[in-house]
Amino acid sequence: MKDFLFTDDLVIKNGDFAVDYSDNQHQKHILVAYKGEYKQSPELGVGIEQMLKDDDITPVLIEAKKNLQYDGVDVKNIYFTDEGRLVIDGNYKKNN
Repeated sequence: MKDFLFTDDLVIKNGDFAVDYSDNQHQKHILVAYKGEYKQSPELGVGIEQMLKDDDITPVLIEAKKNLQYDGVDVKNIYFTDEGRLVIDGNYKKNN
């Protein structure tokens, strides 16, 4: 999927909005957002920052997988590495 690119703000290239592959960006936004932040999909959002304060990471993984699937990601596996990085093995489903 292609969309506008963001860092902390919109990315501008050659005087125009940058548009490029954005699947990872969408997934990051879903993980960081809290429920209710997306007006069109108020049930979307993990609030991962708050959830990671708990000792048990299982609810984080369940909530992340559920939200990503809701957004159209075919999640094959989701886990934390020993270094604490979240790995999402999955891609957005193709629309026919």
